[in-house]
Amino acid sequence: MTPAGERLERRLYRTAKATCEEHKLLAPGDRVLVAMSGGKDSYTLFHLLQKLVPRLPFQLSFIAVHLDQQQPGYDGAPLRSFLEASHAEFEIVSEDTYSVVIDHVKEGATYCSLCSRLRRGILYGTAERLGCNKIALGHHRDDGLETFMLNLFYAGKLQAMPAIYRTDDNKFDVIRPLVDCAERDIAAFSREMDFPILPCNLCGSQDGLKRDKMTALLDELETDNPNLRAIMANALRNIRPSHLNDRDVARAWFAAGGDSSREGKAPPAPAEGEPNKTRLRLVK
Repeated sequence: MTPAGERLERRLYRTAKATCEEHKLLAPGDRVLVAMSGGKDSYTLFHLLQKLVPRLPFQLSFIAVHLDQQQPGYDGAPLRSFLEASHAEFEIVSEDTYSVVIDHVKEGATYCSLCSRLRRGILYGTAERLGCNKIALGHHRDDGLETFMLNLFYAGKLQAMPAIYRTDDNKFDVIRPLVDCAERDIAAFSREMDFPILPCNLCGSQDGLKRDKMTALLDELETDNPNLRAIMANALRNIRPSHLNDRDVARAWFAAGGDSSREGKAPPAPAEGEPNKTRLRLVK
């Protein structure tokens, strides 16, 4: 590895380790399914977990799982060779989700939503079969910001990507150790490591995806403010409940101990010129 690669590895490792510690993503006795798509993010996640797990003061196990979706032109041999060389436990699951997506998505529509739901269902089933209690995904900081913007602009809600959440069936914790890592660092590290990237021949062939528009918008805004993504990520940790109109948020604020003397009422707005020091971190 080059000196530049070593610096990137140290930065990514420190960030992922801090995220795991802050949100308590890993615990003694965990069995973690690491979702391996074959993209730069999942390779980086796998690499960092391989370094992190042996250094933990407790024991846990993880297994890398890759889903072969039977897409035309798919070649999973490079990924299999990589996993075999790592000497880590892994499994490759073959499910023809490609045909399902092609049959059910109307012409001109994007495949991502249905494809994601199918993958998620298969991962949950595989995690249960393998005795895993946690599922690790490779979503990074930029994914979270783009999701926040998509929800803001198209769904009318404030929602991003938490570092950890419980699945609706209450069976698994889904964790995102890379949620504070910058995509540009992951991309550069992936190039340094020469990971055998598997292209997505399904959604990767589509133009005009909304998420791509969010990426382009962030890139454009960063030309004037180079720290924009870092500032936006900090904003998701720096919420002012008294300046939002969601009553559920206000109730959560009170439950967290905010101004208990006004129980049942919305938190008062700060006086003119007075800074509002109220903060609330919401985690799904």
